[in-house]
Amino acid sequence: MKLLIDLLGWVGSVEVILAYGLNSFQKIKSDSLLFQVLNLTGGIFLIVNTVYYGAYPSTFINIVWVCIALPAIIRIFRRPRPVA
Repeated sequence: MKLLIDLLGWVGSVEVILAYGLNSFQKIKSDSLLFQVLNLTGGIFLIVNTVYYGAYPSTFINIVWVCIALPAIIRIFRRPRPVA
């Protein structure tokens, strides 16, 4: 179980850093689905890891991270699509 929790923590860390890096180098936009999904799943994985290890300040910030990503994803899906 510990190995799985550690793996989730590392994957979550990589996802959040990847999202930030890709956005910082203008490879993806902050309103893109990829950016928000990386932040959402990265945040969830980090929540699992930090709860397991009792790192509650980190848990808190990742809960906030997820609470930002979820409505952003919903907004992306509700955007009007251009008609071809």
